[in-house]
Amino acid sequence: MTNPFNQQLIDEFRANHGQVGGHFEGARLIVLTTTGARTGTPHTTPVGFLHDGDGRILVIASAGGSPKHPDWFRNLVAHPRVTVESGAFTYEAEAVVLTGKERDRAFARAVESDPGWAEYQAGTDRVIPVVALRAIAKGGPPNINAGSMGKAVKVVHDAFRRELALIRQELAGEQSARNSGPDGTHSNTRLGAQLRINCLTLCQGLHNHHTGEDIALFPFLADRHPELAPVLDRLRHEHERIAALLEDLRRVVADEAGDTEPGHVLREVERLTAELEAHLTYEEEQLIPALDAATV
Repeated sequence: MTNPFNQQLIDEFRANHGQVGGHFEGARLIVLTTTGARTGTPHTTPVGFLHDGDGRILVIASAGGSPKHPDWFRNLVAHPRVTVESGAFTYEAEAVVLTGKERDRAFARAVESDPGWAEYQAGTDRVIPVVALRAIAKGGPPNINAGSMGKAVKVVHDAFRRELALIRQELAGEQSARNSGPDGTHSNTRLGAQLRINCLTLCQGLHNHHTGEDIALFPFLADRHPELAPVLDRLRHEHERIAALLEDLRRVVADEAGDTEPGHVLREVERLTAELEAHLTYEEEQLIPALDAATV
């Protein structure tokens, strides 16, 4: 049975497409469903995650520093196929427990972005596991948690808005750390490895989303609503502009050999945010009515 606190968090997560308040406001969360190791029944729990790039996310079986692994970890070791709810999407994934240096590098990134993970590890004798979750490709469009095509557009857009807001907050925090060294001088803070991956994941996600719109959604609407041709032309041009901004951000973030400062990346992210927000708002105003009419 899911405990009452977790169930309340799951209900809020699902009702608000991944957005929650309280202690977990602003956290990156998923709802993970595993198969019970002994019972074979579904077990659902909210867990934090990290982007890992290359289509994977990572979850950490900290159990708050408990001496025992959490139930969900024992379940996925026995049954590696799991269901992931991201707020916007629901998908099946394959779970792989990381080992050796790969685990240590991933855990070090987690600690770099949130020292609380190190406190959990210090509080237990067990090595806290890190698990990679990779979506199982099924072909066709992803399963978006929405009741209509118009709502699906809004749900996906809001997921990008939340991720951009989180990245801006993280960048501002790293920039603040750089500007407040222990002696009042600049510290040598560079862009953290996990934050670098967060930015690159956002770039890839937006690229994939706009590519999907260009090759599927826009032709669908053009065929059924010829009057939207000027709107669709404008949106395609905006996609090109946003693609250029994404390339600028990607180039800055991917410069691992250079002294990439959080403040420099933050400026690029803010340029992207301003352009993207205007684009998303215009797209929602122009396309959602037509999409919802098409699904009635």
